[in-house]
Amino acid sequence: MNLNAPNTKYKNGSVITIGTFDGVHIGHQKIIKRLVKTGLEKHLKSVVLTFFPHPRMVLQPDFKLQLLHTIEERQDILSQFGLDDLVIKEFTKDFANLSAYDYVKKVLVDELNAKHIIIGYDHHFGKDRTANIDDLKSFGKVFNFTVEEISAQDIADVAVSSTKIRQALQHGDIKTTNTYLGYPYFLTGKVIKGKGLGKTIMFPTANIAIEKSYKLIPKHGVYVVKSTIDKRTVFGMMNIGTNPTFNETKRSIEVHFFNFDKDLYNAVLKIEILHRLRDEQKFESVKQLQSQLENDKINALTYIKTHHE
Repeated sequence: MNLNAPNTKYKNGSVITIGTFDGVHIGHQKIIKRLVKTGLEKHLKSVVLTFFPHPRMVLQPDFKLQLLHTIEERQDILSQFGLDDLVIKEFTKDFANLSAYDYVKKVLVDELNAKHIIIGYDHHFGKDRTANIDDLKSFGKVFNFTVEEISAQDIADVAVSSTKIRQALQHGDIKTTNTYLGYPYFLTGKVIKGKGLGKTIMFPTANIAIEKSYKLIPKHGVYVVKSTIDKRTVFGMMNIGTNPTFNETKRSIEVHFFNFDKDLYNAVLKIEILHRLRDEQKFESVKQLQSQLENDKINALTYIKTHHE
């Protein structure tokens, strides 16, 4: 998948959908499947056009935007749907200032050779987002492309799902999150050196560093997780929080893998979150914490046996 695709790739034309597609959840997937099907039927390249950084990051830099996926994670998920191409346009203030005409002509027509565009009824574009779907249809007559409108209901599904997923994660509701996504929510990060506190209580952990500050981290607590390490599925439990029993204050993300004993320092892991076990707690003693972790492990293994074997 190319970030900047040359026009020769689209000599027979393309069918395009446009959006941020944060989460690539079941609402998005419906649109992308329609796009791929239309491309095959019309013998056009199926293209998702997306933007990065997110427009709000550029236009409202003081707004602390939290996204479900990093751009790399989004690329990885979108690559699984049989698209011909994913085009990621760098969103800048100059790009935001393009007139609707220039955006359609330079990007959709000259770069992507658009022949058919699948877009939401409420889509706005161009400088100050003043142009709408009716304008796009008018441009279609000028530049010889057709516009297919995604219904209000489908758009509502997409918008509500993204909002609901973010809210669910902030409340630790993994069941709702994963139902809307259609796959487990995940974190991607490098294993870094921690303080080694887990080893002292027989629960060694991999400390996961999340590089991108805009990545939405679920509510503090203990979760059942899985990862693929050396082509092997490994289950474990993850703590997101501040280790209050040890009087720490900085948030950490630590994973204790079951039946796994290997040095993971500097490995980049994808941690899929399957189930929430409990809130993070401060215990009166390290022994009480250790006892609770033993219970957590039993509960986690019971969940895995029931749902993933």
